[in-house]
Amino acid sequence: MAVLPIREHPDAVLKEKAKPVAEFDDELQALIDDMFETMYAAPGLGLAAPQIGRSLRLFVYDLKEGDDHPRHTGVLINPEFVSKSGTQTGEEGCLSVSDYRTQVARANKVAVRGLDRNGKEITVEGEGLMARLLQHEMDHLDGMVFVDRLSSLKRQMYLKRLKKRIKAEAR
Repeated sequence: MAVLPIREHPDAVLKEKAKPVAEFDDELQALIDDMFETMYAAPGLGLAAPQIGRSLRLFVYDLKEGDDHPRHTGVLINPEFVSKSGTQTGEEGCLSVSDYRTQVARANKVAVRGLDRNGKEITVEGEGLMARLLQHEMDHLDGMVFVDRLSSLKRQMYLKRLKKRIKAEAR
């Protein structure tokens, strides 16, 4: 297993719609293991394949909200939304968007159908933070980062900050 480099916005792979996973082979299993290791090392709650430069419809996640909630850990391959309901607004950050967190509106409850690491069909349901995590990772598979969901004013403020950071790093 290996910790892989995480791609940073505005890397082009983060803007692409990811391709479906076709082969459930040893290479895919190794990639999934590397993605978990990378997510834990970052540390993060979820990690999509485009974030490590792979244009595949796949993400891993591990969320433990507190003692009263169950732990949600898993892999979703070729996922699609089954349902979305309600609304919530909460703070989000992203491993591909350094040093920036802000409020993002999302559905409060979602169900996502996909395949597990062995190709078996599964449905994952989430409410609150789990719903937010699932939507955030699904966005990555569709070529979006959470800043794409912001108002134009907030997005412009973020882009201005990003340009300053890139300029400072170039020195």
